[in-house]
Amino acid sequence: MHIRIERGSSSPISRQIMEQIRAHCLSGTLQPGDSLPSVRKLATRLGVNVNTVVRVYERLAAEGLVEMRHGEGTFVLPQSGVSGNREQLAEQREQLEREFSAVVHRGILLGLTATELRKLLTNSIADTRANLKSEVVEQPESRPVKTESGR
Repeated sequence: MHIRIERGSSSPISRQIMEQIRAHCLSGTLQPGDSLPSVRKLATRLGVNVNTVVRVYERLAAEGLVEMRHGEGTFVLPQSGVSGNREQLAEQREQLEREFSAVVHRGILLGLTATELRKLLTNSIADTRANLKSEVVEQPESRPVKTESGR
C-alpha cells in the first residue's frame, strides 16, 4: 500500500492517510481480505502518532471499508455497492483535481513555467512508479502489498 504524506499540506495528516487508503480500497489495489499494516508499523513507517493511525482505521471501519479484528489486525472488506464505490472514487478524483490545481497555482506563483511544471509532473510520475516497484512487500497470503514511508 503506497501512502505519501505531504507535511506542508493544508489537509490534516489523518485525512491524507484515510483518503489514500480509501482510494486503494475503492480502486481495487487493496482486495477484500488483504490485511493493512499494523497500527504501529504504519505509524512508524509514516512518522506519525499511533493514535492518528488508530483514528484512521476506526473511521474506515465505520465506513465499512475495513474490519478491525482484535489481536489479528485490520482487513479490507468486500465492497457491497458498485455504484457507491464509483461515487466514492469519483469524489476522490475530484479531490485530487482540486489538490493538483492548488499545486499548479502555487508553482505559477513561484514563477515556474508550464514546461517546468510538466517536467516536475513527469519526474514525480517516474519516481512514484519506481518506488512502487521497489517497495513490494509479500503478505502472509503471498499477495504483494506496496508501501512507502512518504519521506
